[in-house]
Amino acid sequence: MIECVHNCTSAYARKQGYNWTKRQWYEHVPKSVEKSQGGKVTILWNQQLQTDRIMPNNKPDIIIHDNEKGTCTLIDVAISGDRNVIKKEAEKILKYKDFTIEIQCMWNVKIKVIPVIIGATGTISKSFRK
Repeated sequence: MIECVHNCTSAYARKQGYNWTKRQWYEHVPKSVEKSQGGKVTILWNQQLQTDRIMPNNKPDIIIHDNEKGTCTLIDVAISGDRNVIKKEAEKILKYKDFTIEIQCMWNVKIKVIPVIIGATGTISKSFRK
């Protein structure tokens, strides 16, 4: 599970221009806040964000904030039963709907929510395979 999440996250971060260190996945202990060289990309790991309104769901697993492109990506990971993968994916998107609107207003960025849902036997949804 951890290896899968690390591989997905590092592949996405590399696409965004952020280079991970050359360590094995099991040696990696993420800092709660990591910035790229030049401060263009900030990755928040398991951080609660302060918003103007009280939000019950303001702590996604990973937040990637790209200052240069004006984008913010929320990644939330869960393990579910194999029959509930698609349902859980929809729940995660709805869970952060108010939070995404609040961040868009505060930071003036485009937001994307990526739910990473893995079934108990390794099942993933079709939308994640793209």
